[in-house]
Amino acid sequence: MATPHEDVLDPFTGTLDPEGDYDRLLLAGLDLAGADAESARVIECLLRGCDLDGAVLDHAHVVDTTLAECRAGTLRARSGSWRDVTLSGCRLGALEVYGSSWDRVTVEGGKVDYLNLRDARLQDVRLVGCTIGDLDLAGARALRVTLEDCRVGRLDVTRAQLREVDLRGADLSGLDGTAGLRGAVISREQLLDLADALADQLGVVVR
Repeated sequence: MATPHEDVLDPFTGTLDPEGDYDRLLLAGLDLAGADAESARVIECLLRGCDLDGAVLDHAHVVDTTLAECRAGTLRARSGSWRDVTLSGCRLGALEVYGSSWDRVTVEGGKVDYLNLRDARLQDVRLVGCTIGDLDLAGARALRVTLEDCRVGRLDVTRAQLREVDLRGADLSGLDGTAGLRGAVISREQLLDLADALADQLGVVVR
């Protein structure tokens, strides 16, 4: 189910509260910096051009919702549940979503300096046309994750469990946790680019 068009959403001008219920709302250009929405329910909403710096969405349930062109130095959403969510054109310093469940989530365009998905459960996740400084999948369980036309500065798959994870569409600069790549698909070009990192982690001396 997709986010409804903004014309059918009710404009919202308040702030976010812990355990709040937010259904079919348009949040446009709001200053939500530092807002505490822990354990909130965000259903069929559109957040467009909002300042989310320092906002907290820990344990929140976010469903059928789009975040478009939002910005934050840090956005925290630990141990939450996101389903049918799109982040489009967002500029985020750190997106702290470790321990979360992401089901049918798309990140398209924009930039995330640090995407922390440690120990997360991922299914049918797509990263499309975005730039990610550090993609942290340490300890994550990922099924059907695809990177398309992305740039990733460093990928950490330490202790990760990957199934049907396609990394061929990513420009990967660095890698941590070689063994965690089991279950992923990479291109021959990526294999050559990562040769030094693979050799270093395997203790192989190349002369």
